[in-house]
Amino acid sequence: MSKIKIKLVKSPIDKSKRQKATLVALGFRKVNQTVEHESNPQIQGMLRVVQHLVQVENA
Repeated sequence: MSKIKIKLVKSPIDKSKRQKATLVALGFRKVNQTVEHESNPQIQGMLRVVQHLVQVENA
């Protein structure tokens, strides 16, 4: 599978618990942090929940 780079571009302050938990599960701790993951259906579903907070690009 291909790798994707995900960058947290907006703060999770004032967001729902579900969105905050999804960001933690993706590995985010700070704004502007970048993480890499394999592109699979589980990750794609997590990104759909927080798509307004992150920026995604192919690695």
